[in-house]
Amino acid sequence: MASRIALVTGASSGIGAATAAKLAASGFTVYGAARRVDRLTGIPGVIPLAMDITVEDQVSAAVDRVLADGGRLDVLVNNAGFAQYGAVEEVSIDAARYQFEVNLFGLARLTQLVIPHMRQQGSGTIVNISSMGGRIYTPLGAWYHATKHALEGWSDCLRVELEPFGIRVVIIEPGSIATEFGEVLARHAPPADPNGQPSPYQGLADKVGRTMADPDFQRKSSPPTLIADTILTAVTAQQPKSRYMAGYLAKPMWALRRFGGDGLYDRAVARILK
Repeated sequence: MASRIALVTGASSGIGAATAAKLAASGFTVYGAARRVDRLTGIPGVIPLAMDITVEDQVSAAVDRVLADGGRLDVLVNNAGFAQYGAVEEVSIDAARYQFEVNLFGLARLTQLVIPHMRQQGSGTIVNISSMGGRIYTPLGAWYHATKHALEGWSDCLRVELEPFGIRVVIIEPGSIATEFGEVLARHAPPADPNGQPSPYQGLADKVGRTMADPDFQRKSSPPTLIADTILTAVTAQQPKSRYMAGYLAKPMWALRRFGGDGLYDRAVARILK
């Protein structure tokens, strides 16, 4: 029996790299797509594809390549993404739009191109990497959280639409993961205003940065391989769950908001920030 074929986006580091490696080691034929294609060559068994998720021609070319090689696509892992961190007042609308282009619209366009082929073959699994941030919220993360909340609703609709065609849609909600993603957040610094005065959000940004960079927090964050294992479970299950939540703080933070309400959750977040 021919191996199942998977396409993983954002495969050059973190969760994407771990997932591509895990699927390849488990017998999948894996195409790893990323802008930094040179970093894909070090992942055993993964076929590298150069792809910026926001560039239509590159997205189309990646799908065409996979189908030309294998004639089918069994698993799509939509992992490419980043966080535009900053106060709502200070993040430009252009930057916010780009956040949506990467985290939602680029992912959506790739999925649109894949669906007809999965529908024709009568099977397939689409895995969308959301975040515990798709259910909760953190200071200075408004635009990032907005994309993940949107992705959750979009994925729910997609799941219902595609179920009659034998195509499964799974949402993965990682908690705090030890990847470059967290390092980017920790390095965030608010811009000065046009008159050169410090940002009014500098104090909050300092607290967020200290919390993210705290060695104890970094030590407790889960490895990307935990999410890779969760994705493998989802794509090999006969009846996968619609959602999988995994990783440090994911379930406790969601439970705190769900059962304690927004007021208690707000106070808890304020205490966490040092």
